[in-house]
Amino acid sequence: MRKVSDDLPPSHPLFPKNPIIVDDDDSKIWSLYDAGPRNIRCPLIFLPPVSGTADVFFRQILALTGWGYRVIALQYPVYWDHLEFCDGFRKLLDHLQLDKVHLFGASLGGFLAQKFAEYTHKSPRVHSLILCNSFSDTSIFNQTWTANSFWLMPSFMLKKIVLGNFSSGPVDPMMADAIDFMVDRLESLGQSELASRLTLNCQNSYVEPHKIRDIPVTIMDVFDQSALSTEAKEEMYKLYPNARRAHLKTGGNFPYLCRSAEVNLYVQIHLLQFHGTKYAAIDPSMVSAEELEVQKGSLGISQEEQSCQ
Repeated sequence: MRKVSDDLPPSHPLFPKNPIIVDDDDSKIWSLYDAGPRNIRCPLIFLPPVSGTADVFFRQILALTGWGYRVIALQYPVYWDHLEFCDGFRKLLDHLQLDKVHLFGASLGGFLAQKFAEYTHKSPRVHSLILCNSFSDTSIFNQTWTANSFWLMPSFMLKKIVLGNFSSGPVDPMMADAIDFMVDRLESLGQSELASRLTLNCQNSYVEPHKIRDIPVTIMDVFDQSALSTEAKEEMYKLYPNARRAHLKTGGNFPYLCRSAEVNLYVQIHLLQFHGTKYAAIDPSMVSAEELEVQKGSLGISQEEQSCQ
């Protein structure tokens, strides 16, 4: 059986990553893949979870750029609080000369996307949000009291904390392979990278919805086992009552790897609403063909759902 890593093309033009420094501290290096038409000024940016690197979204990058989208996948530098992250991310967008962007955030990435939208609400930089298996309040992890001590912990202990949230029960082969891929990515992260991400994940903070209520949101989550509790999901629905909901029957913590076709379709459906505007993430010449693909996919999903009822 093919593995996730077998599909990761080492010689593809997405690779290697572009390192960018925007802070006074030159040890804070953003790594990113920037793919697709550069004339697009409002691209879709992917923000990874605690255990992820920029390439965990390679299946979205390859598919969406093939359909004419500009896509950027990021890997964060070491930041120890949300304000510092938001300030650094704003500088990165300035460096890339991007006034507004669409954000897809997975887990911690989704929380940081919301915090950045909140941080820039007076001069908006976020045009829309796709929140995958994400949360709005760090207290759900019951680790706010340990958040300030992660920087002291050795790497193996930090990895053990993260691995504790990975699925341990029986899963299908594609999900098992996605977990193996994410474990490899986790192994590639250094102590300070991991400690800072866990600090951001657990530091006492919550999203203030009144500051971002006008931003179009799609909430993407799974019906099977993931690190998010049902209560955390319900809280997201309450926070964004007008959000579109993209439910996947299965997919675990990493649906963008093991259910990439469904995730990519939901991303396209979300972005369709901006076609024909200056905030479109797609090359205008690709719209008609791409819309046809989405319609076909939507029809397939609706037929499958009907057959299961």
